[in-house]
Amino acid sequence: MIQGIVLASRNKKKCEELQALLAPLDIEVLPVDEFGGVPTPEETGNTFEENASIKAKTVALTTRWPALADDSGLVVDALNGEPGVRSARFAGETATDADNNALLLKKLDGVVDEKRTAAFVCSLALAMPDGTVTRYEGRTEGRILSAPEGENGFGYDPLFYSNDLNKTFAQASIEEKSAISHRGRAMQKFVEELRAQLA
Repeated sequence: MIQGIVLASRNKKKCEELQALLAPLDIEVLPVDEFGGVPTPEETGNTFEENASIKAKTVALTTRWPALADDSGLVVDALNGEPGVRSARFAGETATDADNNALLLKKLDGVVDEKRTAAFVCSLALAMPDGTVTRYEGRTEGRILSAPEGENGFGYDPLFYSNDLNKTFAQASIEEKSAISHRGRAMQKFVEELRAQLA
């Protein structure tokens, strides 16, 4: 029976989001910063699943607690899945959101609207201290615009036109985006499975 989960992330917002989702199940969420000596693993995987698993396993084996990690990014069909696992550093290791967006637009220059299909993908991995890993995936489909629209969000949000929302992620409220986002969908699958186990 899971009593608590360590979130393999130093992102406070992710921790708060997970805590809210798991509150009805009476499962405590512990930020990784509460544990000393947890190394930051190198994300050497070629897929979101591999990177999420690397992070979760490192934290679970170090803390001896169940650990949850995610890896996510943008996959663009016309670019054979790029930027993919390199979404955050598409334009280089020190790239800003603006740098990444500029490179994405440059690579898609001349590609017609109907060929600019894309998806945000999130892979969640729950690792146990014994090394076993369970994975959950969430996807949200859309396309890449030729110019940014909207002021909200971060990353590729101003360029990603959501099929579900009929607007960009940057034009959506946090609530609208969370309801259909790749991370939201992966988290939903994870929480539903936990609920079933506790029923």
